[in-house]
Amino acid sequence: MSHSKTVEGWPFSFVDTVRYGDLDANRHLNNVTFLQFFESARIAYVATLAPDHDPTDPDDFGLIFAEAHINYRSPAFYEEDIRTWIRPFALRRSSFRMAFRMVSEADGRLLAEGWGALVGYDYARGSAIPLTDTLTAALRRAGAVDVDLTAELQQGPTEESTITTPDPEA
Repeated sequence: MSHSKTVEGWPFSFVDTVRYGDLDANRHLNNVTFLQFFESARIAYVATLAPDHDPTDPDDFGLIFAEAHINYRSPAFYEEDIRTWIRPFALRRSSFRMAFRMVSEADGRLLAEGWGALVGYDYARGSAIPLTDTLTAALRRAGAVDVDLTAELQQGPTEESTITTPDPEA
């Protein structure tokens, strides 16, 4: 069954295949490996937002993966193609959050969903730095909105700040 390659509100997707080494003792995708699939999709997406950025260049701005939240929905199996949808949704001066949604290409089954936080980082100084203007503008164009996460932590999440991951097949 073929699934849509574009989904409103999800500007990017990345397809990867479950390899034998990705499996756990139960013969399905290891929970840790889900985050590696998200990492591959996230890095590919950031390359489209900031094509001049070189994540291996110590003089270029860095991005540190600081936090992850994942809800596992269904197992993935050997040689299964997984499409990971990515979208930025929350933006701060030095960090942003990206939502992800992983689905099976074979049957559209939801495998996992969640979000991760990335922080601008200066490796030479060893500290967080503001995101570049270029990256901030690209994130806003892609749908990220400015948020005050400090207030959210003090007051608890609001309906507007809580991530939702709509079904790409709906």
